[in-house]
Amino acid sequence: MARPRFRYSPWDGTQSGFELDEFDLMEQLSDDLLYHGDVNSALRELLQRGLHGPDGQQYEGLRDLLERLRDRRRELLEQYDLGGVYDEVAQELREVVDQERAELQRQIDRAEESGDARRQELARDAASNRNLELDMLPPDLAGQVQGLQRYEFTSAEAAQRFEDLMERLREQLVQQFVDQVSGAMSNMTPEDMSRMKDMLAELNEMLAQRAAGEEPDFDGFMERHGDFFPENPKDLDELLEVMAQRMAAMQAMLNSMTPEQRAQLQQLSDQLLEDMDLNWQMQQLGSNLRDMFPDMNWERSYDFEGRDPLGMAQASEVMGQLGDLDQLEQMLRGSVDPGALAEVDVDRVRQLLGDGAADSLNQLSEVARRLTESGMVERRDGRLELTARGLRRLGQNALGELFRKLDRDRMGTHELEQTGFGHERSFQSKPYEWGDPFQLDLERTVRNALLRGETAPIRLHPDDFEIEQVEHVVRSSTVLMLDLSLSMPMRGNFLPAKKVAMALHTLISSQYPRDYLGLVAFSETARILSVDQLPEASWDYVYGTNMQHAFQLARQLLAPQSGTKQILMITDGEPTAHINSWGEPEFHYPPIRETVDATMLEVGRCTREGIRINTFMLDPDPSLQRFVEQMTRLNQGRAFFTSPDTLGDYVLVDFIEQRRELLRGRR
Repeated sequence: MARPRFRYSPWDGTQSGFELDEFDLMEQLSDDLLYHGDVNSALRELLQRGLHGPDGQQYEGLRDLLERLRDRRRELLEQYDLGGVYDEVAQELREVVDQERAELQRQIDRAEESGDARRQELARDAASNRNLELDMLPPDLAGQVQGLQRYEFTSAEAAQRFEDLMERLREQLVQQFVDQVSGAMSNMTPEDMSRMKDMLAELNEMLAQRAAGEEPDFDGFMERHGDFFPENPKDLDELLEVMAQRMAAMQAMLNSMTPEQRAQLQQLSDQLLEDMDLNWQMQQLGSNLRDMFPDMNWERSYDFEGRDPLGMAQASEVMGQLGDLDQLEQMLRGSVDPGALAEVDVDRVRQLLGDGAADSLNQLSEVARRLTESGMVERRDGRLELTARGLRRLGQNALGELFRKLDRDRMGTHELEQTGFGHERSFQSKPYEWGDPFQLDLERTVRNALLRGETAPIRLHPDDFEIEQVEHVVRSSTVLMLDLSLSMPMRGNFLPAKKVAMALHTLISSQYPRDYLGLVAFSETARILSVDQLPEASWDYVYGTNMQHAFQLARQLLAPQSGTKQILMITDGEPTAHINSWGEPEFHYPPIRETVDATMLEVGRCTREGIRINTFMLDPDPSLQRFVEQMTRLNQGRAFFTSPDTLGDYVLVDFIEQRRELLRGRR
């Protein structure tokens, strides 16, 4: 049998296999989830800043996409000049007139060459009259078109060129009408125009039926005229919205013109488009759509500042791009839920902003779905909430981040030099010796027999026996006291402290399941938190650091627990509040003697009940240091002066080191 062969090559961006999964998403959401305490707020932050792909690719967020969108709009406006809609036609008309004048001069020259005085006189008179007629053409474009339509050309080539120009102009004007109605029709034939008039008439009739309380036959309408609408709208409302967007874009072009340019366009339309029924149907539909969609920004206009003249056909395309950019901007600005981005036309985004923007939108729109399908979050009462699995993952991310910052040798894997009887597996084994507890590691025992050469049926020998090693069982009961006063977020301490709380819970529940962890949050007053409440816990918009009340609740939580008892307090301020004799919170800054005494009274009670208090001070000022030193002398606990960057190192290392000391003490 041939061995499979593998070939390795550098990553060039084309290989597949690096997909963004729910674990990547949760890792990128972790800090915002802990800071805001809300999945929906964290997702909004993620939408704004974007995503990191597992292959190192950066998917842009809404902030960057909106900036790219604004840049694209600016490029278009700074490149083009809307006056070019008429410059092209005006230039061709001048060339037609020049061609006609040249032919008149050639006729005079031929008459001069003939030597016939009568012919010469007639030629000069005819040329003079026609040149005078050309000189009298109005200066405006519409007036020139109207004058040349009545003019009797001498040059057959000039006449043909003028007719060709009028036909092209007529087609462009017709296409402008069509672009407001359909996104699929071009090069309209007379039959197509007739069908479009029928379609508009039916559409206006359906609007009249709806206004009268009747139900229009939308399905029948789409069977007859669906080829006009490549968007394949699901119902009449969606169809009308599509048409309103097109008409609003065309109106924006008219609004962007000068009054003279708009007047010329109207006159050209009146002269070249003789189908009054088409005009009436379009005006009727436009009026109805304005009434139905007043927020479509019908008064929008653009200030073109470039030098490249826009031809009439190109102007429609550019206005369509600008309209789509405006619509996309409106959708992105209003997006607070990744699911809303699924409504965006990714292919159109790709055309407008490129592949990178389209890929980024596609990834952002999938975030909520991936998290929901993976079971990390679920929708409750219209909001996304963390599930138990998501909560575990959040804690694992916090713990993993803190562990990655620590020295591996310092943390180790909690190995001990001594082993003994107990119930906590160390996931290590050793050959069996007489007197050892017979806790057989079956997998390693069978493997030893196979390595010795045994085949089925396997016969075991005493030398094959390998047993599991276990640690002595100890139990530690801990309450984490978390300061949620207003100073914590103001000084940048809130997120590191909450991350440590999540990490400590995950460490204990996963590695030391027999241990107990309670949670107490405190500000002006204190409250007990459950594990499920921890991700949503946020700072309190009140002043006060009530350690006294927090110690009371911590003692209540530890009272029924067994094992070594300790309180881990994370704070950035001295005690400034206490519960007075009337049972009400009382705040004073700077602290008064009564507050300090009430707090120290609770410290004394903790000390008598055998509860050690370890304090982790963030940004400690001298007054806080003095208080903690006094508390430490009374309680015989320890104090750590730390910072947001090193808080996790201190708390986790201290917890594990103390647990090791407990294990060593049992031996």
